[in-house]
Amino acid sequence: MSPSIRDAPSGIRLRVLEPVAAASSVAAASPTLAAPPIAAASPVPERSPGRGIRELSPAERPRERLALRGAAGLTAAELIGLLWGSGGRGRSAIDLAADALARFDGITGLARASGPELEAVPGVGAARAAQLQAAFELGRRLLADWPAGRWSIRSPRDLADRLVLQMGRLEREELRIVILNTKNVVLRVVTAYQGSVSASLVRVGELFRDAVRLDAAGVILVHNHPSGDPTPSPDDLHLTAEALAAGRLLDIDVLDHLVVGHDAWVSLRDRGVSFDRGPRGSAA
Repeated sequence: MSPSIRDAPSGIRLRVLEPVAAASSVAAASPTLAAPPIAAASPVPERSPGRGIRELSPAERPRERLALRGAAGLTAAELIGLLWGSGGRGRSAIDLAADALARFDGITGLARASGPELEAVPGVGAARAAQLQAAFELGRRLLADWPAGRWSIRSPRDLADRLVLQMGRLEREELRIVILNTKNVVLRVVTAYQGSVSASLVRVGELFRDAVRLDAAGVILVHNHPSGDPTPSPDDLHLTAEALAAGRLLDIDVLDHLVVGHDAWVSLRDRGVSFDRGPRGSAA
């Protein structure tokens, strides 16, 4: 059954459109950000496992290969090996990186691994796990900020493509407010709450604090479900109703509420919830 916010608090009447098929509202987050073409990694000369990097010939050493071929010419294991700098337990950094990649089925699985999972890989430990997590987080932030400068929202996907990268794998709930001007240009993205995002715990007035200070025209609510399932809950719908009512009082439009899961998201506007402002003086 499609979600409904007809049971919103007393005095708030919201128009709910006919629900659309779930398939049209839950979209796999597949970033469409442009990036420079990357050359294929050059072939790596065969080497015996277990040798330290200093024992390799110059043609095999990742630092020399980086200088000769550029970062795009190195394998994932070599790049991680350069990041770690040295190996351990009689194995080179590249060998440890290859073990970690194999354990998590490649670079994508490695990027999603938690700190304890990385530390459990023989030879990795806490320090190398922290280095790896920091490197992946920098990559995520770069993608989320690409292109640099101000950006505008034309559809829910414009926002989802950025924030799913940042929020899709968070281990606890966060509620972020995207603040917009009259042309739907993003002025700021602020984190309003961390922990349990529930209408009973969130002070709705706090959601608009920065928007009022910036004299914003509108806001979009975005929060994540750590479970990975972006299906809106009754609390999500209730919070949306409360925010819509407060926005009308403050003359700030609430344009949408996005719920983010693991590599997926839901727009409540696309689900049929009405975010359109009613006539002045009207609650609908």
